[in-house]
Amino acid sequence: MTTTTTPPPLAGLARALIAAGKLSAAAGEELSQKALANKTSFASQLVASGVLSAADLAHHVSGIFGIPLVDVQALDINRIPKDLLDGKLCASYKVLPLAKRGSRLVIATADPTNKEAAEKIKFTAQVGVDWLIAEHDKLVALVDKITKTTSESLESFSSAADFDLEDIKDVDESNKNEADGSDVEDAPVVKFLHKMLIDAFNMRASDLHFEPYEHNYRVRFRIDGELREIAAPPIAIKDKLASRIKVISRLDISEKRVPQDGRMKLKMGPEKVIDFRVSTLPTLFGEKIVIRILDPSSAKMGIDALGYEPEEKERLLNAISRPYGMILVTGPTGSGKTVSLYSCLNLLNKPGVNISTAEDPSEINMPGVNQVNVNDKAGLTFAVALKSFLRQDPDVIMVGEIRDLETADIAIKAAQTGHLVLSTLHTNDAPTTLTRMRNMGIAPFNIASSVILITAQRLGRRLCKKCKEPVDIPHEALLEAGYQEEELDGSWTPYKPVGCAECNNGYKGRVGIYQVMPISEAMQEIILKDGSALEIANQARKEGVKSLRESGLHKVKQGVTSLEEVIAVTNL
Repeated sequence: MTTTTTPPPLAGLARALIAAGKLSAAAGEELSQKALANKTSFASQLVASGVLSAADLAHHVSGIFGIPLVDVQALDINRIPKDLLDGKLCASYKVLPLAKRGSRLVIATADPTNKEAAEKIKFTAQVGVDWLIAEHDKLVALVDKITKTTSESLESFSSAADFDLEDIKDVDESNKNEADGSDVEDAPVVKFLHKMLIDAFNMRASDLHFEPYEHNYRVRFRIDGELREIAAPPIAIKDKLASRIKVISRLDISEKRVPQDGRMKLKMGPEKVIDFRVSTLPTLFGEKIVIRILDPSSAKMGIDALGYEPEEKERLLNAISRPYGMILVTGPTGSGKTVSLYSCLNLLNKPGVNISTAEDPSEINMPGVNQVNVNDKAGLTFAVALKSFLRQDPDVIMVGEIRDLETADIAIKAAQTGHLVLSTLHTNDAPTTLTRMRNMGIAPFNIASSVILITAQRLGRRLCKKCKEPVDIPHEALLEAGYQEEELDGSWTPYKPVGCAECNNGYKGRVGIYQVMPISEAMQEIILKDGSALEIANQARKEGVKSLRESGLHKVKQGVTSLEEVIAVTNL
């Protein structure tokens, strides 16, 4: 009895070409068996054998199935979306996604009968598939070029020559298994993220911005208050990078529709640990992620390192040495209010002092201080935390921000009943802080009897000591900036930024510009009479309190910063 081997069933493409008379049955069977033996697709074997050219195959398939042709060679490679499908899937099945329309992907292929590819795409991307026919050789070349370019680009950003992965380890052990379980192809993403974090810290950046757009992806660092573009990695990494950051930050990696906030820590050396605050935001083309660097050592630099003038420093130290009262720090976001508050807390943090803080969230960890993160969803608001603090026998209370009347009332009562209270408000300068509190609904008597000092502040860029140069500024321009005639006696020289290898366009680091206003008896009388911010400002000037602009101009006289920088960060 003779046993016959049944040949494998012909592929969909072979069967369609034979049925249309474009290929003989014998040739179809032979090519199918060779494709099976060579572990390649029927279309690849057909073109390689020379039975049909890639162009003829594309035209025949387009006619048989009624699917439009596309010339992929005419496409701009930079405008082809690279994040619609995984690169490995595209390379495996030789397909190229060209656009997304609703819940369907438009994909170029040489073989629209490949059911395995269609099902894999549907399962992976959760979308339907609309085919376009492309010439096989051109399609393969373009797919290989895109996947190779993406891989090489990412590897160049995260090359081991630039970064030693062993220098940095995740402190968050709860996510260790998830992070270590990443696929091998995710290793460049992990290296890239770690390199960006290390570079940001070494470049003294305060924030990292990971920003996806339609056709590109960029990473920017905020250095000395200015955003600088640092890298432009391939857009295909945006989802993997977002997932990596979320895993480390204990965020929900499946939730991409709403903003999320988290934290992560990275260990740099045996004793140095850096905290990062993470914020995600859904945008049109993916999640934008901003990471703020929180260096606990910044709070331990001391008052002198912040840039206070001797008389300003003395006023502040006198206020925090008082047993009770309220000290307010005001200024816009990113003006250094938190560092100023924690520098004060660092001076007060002694074994005999009970300090409690309520913040949203706590940015700087300080041993010896009882820190509470407010959680509005759970009902732990600033007001609730403050009420609880008052039952915890506190000496010093720090409130991250006074946002409403209830919080302000409790804070003021605490200041009136033997506690030192530190907090922040968002106002333009010190005098307007008092009228802002009045507008919140706080009685003038409570303001006058509780507030003992208000500090308004800005951060200006510090001139690089190595490359700054003297500049000749017209006399009229100096007068217009705010200098008095008697100050322009030629005893000092203004400087301008130049730029060198060690700085950022002529600036290196930042310096605080302060308006430190103690509340005197004369000011208390103005407050009790419900006086305006202008009256308080005039009284402060009589008492020798400099405005923000005047403090900034003094920094220019000292050669610390430039006149244009002071004009940019202060207002008259």
